[in-house]
Amino acid sequence: MYTMDYKSLHELFREETITDKYITLSHIEKLIANNKSSVVGHSVENKIIYKIEIGNGKTKVFMWSQMHGNESTTTKALFDFINFLNSDESLALEFKEYFTFCMLPMVNPDGAEKYTRENANGVDLNRDSQALTQPESKVLRKVFEDFKPDYCYNLHDQRTIFGAGDKGNPATVSFLAPAYNENRDYNTTRLKAVEIIVAMNDVLQLYIPNQVGRFDDSFNINCIGDTFQNLGVPTILFEAGFYPNDYVREITRKYIFISLISGLKHIYENDIVSNKIEDYLNIPQNKVNFFDIVYKNVKINYDNLEKSINFAAQYIEKPNDGKIDFEAVIAQVDNLDNYFAHHSIDAQGKTFKSSQGSIPNIGDKANFYLGNDIEIVNGLIKTQ
Repeated sequence: MYTMDYKSLHELFREETITDKYITLSHIEKLIANNKSSVVGHSVENKIIYKIEIGNGKTKVFMWSQMHGNESTTTKALFDFINFLNSDESLALEFKEYFTFCMLPMVNPDGAEKYTRENANGVDLNRDSQALTQPESKVLRKVFEDFKPDYCYNLHDQRTIFGAGDKGNPATVSFLAPAYNENRDYNTTRLKAVEIIVAMNDVLQLYIPNQVGRFDDSFNINCIGDTFQNLGVPTILFEAGFYPNDYVREITRKYIFISLISGLKHIYENDIVSNKIEDYLNIPQNKVNFFDIVYKNVKINYDNLEKSINFAAQYIEKPNDGKIDFEAVIAQVDNLDNYFAHHSIDAQGKTFKSSQGSIPNIGDKANFYLGNDIEIVNGLIKTQ
């Protein structure tokens, strides 16, 4: 058994060349070239889809990232993990003897370039797992069928709107053991995924207590995780979420790395035969209950009447010259009783003033004044 300092391990193997949210194929091709890699197909716009293989063990683990082009955190964490595997760390050496890893670091390179969830044809690849209408979907399925994995890791990002339950904690990492049928039953396959998730959660609670969520398990056979679970391969959905003030997800990538290592360590050290349903269901379910910014006790003048309101803004992510800009836009006015904020501003009764109108309107940019002295620029108080 190993006693591990996971944070120090990540600092040692963090891939320093990829640090932003905007990660495209050009950012990772040199990293891919440093590994045993091959071309397994092409995207709609003829960009290469690469496969990396590491290890020569009997237990096969298939991992893929960025099937949604604007979800790059797990791609960064995957290359951190690859750096670890390529090291002489004792656990890395034992992993390579026990496991064979097959990894597709970027399934949707066109979406990555455009910074869109969908591929170049506007199709969500995570809803194309049965019809297989897109070239990227066909590549993913063929690699799965050729590799014949024992476990599948489906790596994604989730938005800042998710909380881990309803206690005001952000869902920094969320997991799901996808359903394999409409009844959402638990068979041996799904129970294996459940056990690994519980093991990863046990470790993450040491670092981010109460910030791990359980994703909704509504069954949709068109989703890749549900499909692979249905085909009898234990499959785990990873969702890289929000850590306070970490909008580029550089902290979250660390916790995805820790999840990867700790979950695989559990497989390596144990027979995956336990029934951990109770522990799994005790992980709080993801809730849509966060806004990026909430403004409280704001006075407005509406129809010649003074009124105190609360309203919220959400960041919209936009690619700009190789970076991602975060543009704060008003997302909701009042009806915020069941919501939390990543950042809260108390206007203390100051009056809302804006060139866009006398009241906050959904869709407006979050640029306004509170009274005469507090200027809000892109959602936050302007500092001198």
